[in-house]
Amino acid sequence: MKFLTKVSVILIVTLSLQNLNAQTNTDDEDDKLSLNSGTIDSQFEYIFKKSGNFRGTNGQKYEAVKYAWLLTLKAHVLDSLKTTYKKLENSEKVVGNQAKEIEDLKVKLVDTQTILDQTDSEKNNMALLGMQTSKTNYNVIMWSIIGALFAFLLLFIYKFKGSNSATREAKHKLDEVETEFEEHRRTALEREQKVRRQLQDELNKHKS
Repeated sequence: MKFLTKVSVILIVTLSLQNLNAQTNTDDEDDKLSLNSGTIDSQFEYIFKKSGNFRGTNGQKYEAVKYAWLLTLKAHVLDSLKTTYKKLENSEKVVGNQAKEIEDLKVKLVDTQTILDQTDSEKNNMALLGMQTSKTNYNVIMWSIIGALFAFLLLFIYKFKGSNSATREAKHKLDEVETEFEEHRRTALEREQKVRRQLQDELNKHKS
């Protein structure tokens, strides 16, 4: 009998503590709710918690809410909407500015691409006699000119060597002719002197 009494007392105390703890948690949650702070959702929750309820004559359930609370909630909702609209307007301005910046960047990108293409074209082309030509054609023309000049130089050297050889040969022949002429002149002079001596001898004989 005493055991059952003790068990009954323990159960009653336990249930009381659970009810007290639940009530405390509910009160704590209610204390956290406020009409002048928190989110709009928590302010609605505050009104739902604080409003009274009753049943009409037809048995329909109604909620009794203070009019001042509704005015306060309306003001908070309007402020929230105003803030939201303001943020939306600012966001639209930011989006508009970003769109303009993107368009400006696109224009600059096109200009940069044009300049880059022009630079590549100038890099890959060379001016030759006032005309633009590709580097390949420019190199072909320049090497052709260099080849022609080199061939002309070789031809000039060949002609020069030939002319020099002919000049040396002509000079050598001239030297030979001069030598022969000098020998012939010396021989003719000796003959003339001999003939004069013979003539003088004959003259001397006739005088004697």
